[in-house]
Amino acid sequence: MLKKILSFTFILSILSLNTLPTLAACAERTVAVEHLDVHKDAPCNVVTITNLRKIVEKGNVLQFAFDEKYFSKCSQAGELVHFVVPQALYTCEGTLILPCGTKIVAEVTNVEKPKWFNKNARVSLIFRRIVLPDNTCIEIKARPFTKDCKLKEGPWTTAGKITLSTLTLGIVGAGAGVGFAFIPNPAKIGTGLAIGIPVGCGVGFVLGLVTPGCHYKAKKGEIVFAILIDEFSVCNPKCK
Repeated sequence: MLKKILSFTFILSILSLNTLPTLAACAERTVAVEHLDVHKDAPCNVVTITNLRKIVEKGNVLQFAFDEKYFSKCSQAGELVHFVVPQALYTCEGTLILPCGTKIVAEVTNVEKPKWFNKNARVSLIFRRIVLPDNTCIEIKARPFTKDCKLKEGPWTTAGKITLSTLTLGIVGAGAGVGFAFIPNPAKIGTGLAIGIPVGCGVGFVLGLVTPGCHYKAKKGEIVFAILIDEFSVCNPKCK
């Protein structure tokens, strides 16, 4: 019985000696601290490189592109929206983080419709999952990198809407002015234009300001920046 116990102990000792180097090799240790250069206003740009994985720290900003058309008017909470990484993401030091073509899945959490006085629609969403080209899935948590973490049309779209309203009613006013002037005296068409155009443009400008704002829409390929609200990591191939 004693011989069996001693033999068993000896075998365990041999196995443990063989296992220790493997465990030591797989113990995580920091190899380097590198940086991303995606957005100049990112609160953080640090990527920690270990022997097992690449850790993209919270506060980093990433760049995604819509993989499909999106229109807030037809959207609702719970809908999934698909994005892609438009170009391979490398650190400034040259380490690959995400290859080109990586898929990103986001979930719409709320859609605010346009409101009166030219308030545009706002879309709240959260980026939830990264799908690498080899179908490896990585959980992430990120939101749009905007002032209120929501997607909405920019000021140029709003200005275009107001300009269109102003020009449209300006043309209507010009036509009305010509008509009213022509009926009593064709010679007063110039006077009708001088009155009708400013009135029409003024009414159009006011209506453009007080009517509901624009729905949010995006074309396939349109770029969106996202800020990480938690870190995520990409395993090295040999450690998957």
